[in-house]
Amino acid sequence: MTSEDFKMIYDNHFDNLRRYLYYRSGDQDLSADIAQNVFMKIWKKKIDISKGNIKSLLFKMGTDEFISNYRRSKIERDYVNSQDFKLVHETNDQNDFAEKKQKFEKALMTLTDKQRVALLMNKMEGLTYKEIAKSLNLSQKAIEKRISLALSALKNNLNDL
Repeated sequence: MTSEDFKMIYDNHFDNLRRYLYYRSGDQDLSADIAQNVFMKIWKKKIDISKGNIKSLLFKMGTDEFISNYRRSKIERDYVNSQDFKLVHETNDQNDFAEKKQKFEKALMTLTDKQRVALLMNKMEGLTYKEIAKSLNLSQKAIEKRISLALSALKNNLNDL
């Protein structure tokens, strides 16, 4: 792979991969770091891009890297989740917004990865069901079902909080 080939792949796919990883993780810095790691592996291994779909390979490598990172940070997550963190309620609008945002993020994290990714690609990125289906190599009906289930679960989870 030449440096021009790599630059073309990077320019065409980095932002999509980073956004996909952000939808999975909810962390912009982490998603950028993982995306960079994926491209570093592509560069180091000099992967032949003429043999297949490079976008699918990037998303697969990104997913694998995300899962590895998730497993490595399990001890830290378990510790944080075991603590009783409580919000200090103040009448301040900014604190009220922060509380609502935290509740929404907590409800969002109760969704399955598949539901969260599809929902955020649709609502945050503005992608159509068809575009999401093409990006994730799924049928449009599967995306519709995931988003429908995600919205229902969010509604129920927000009511419970």
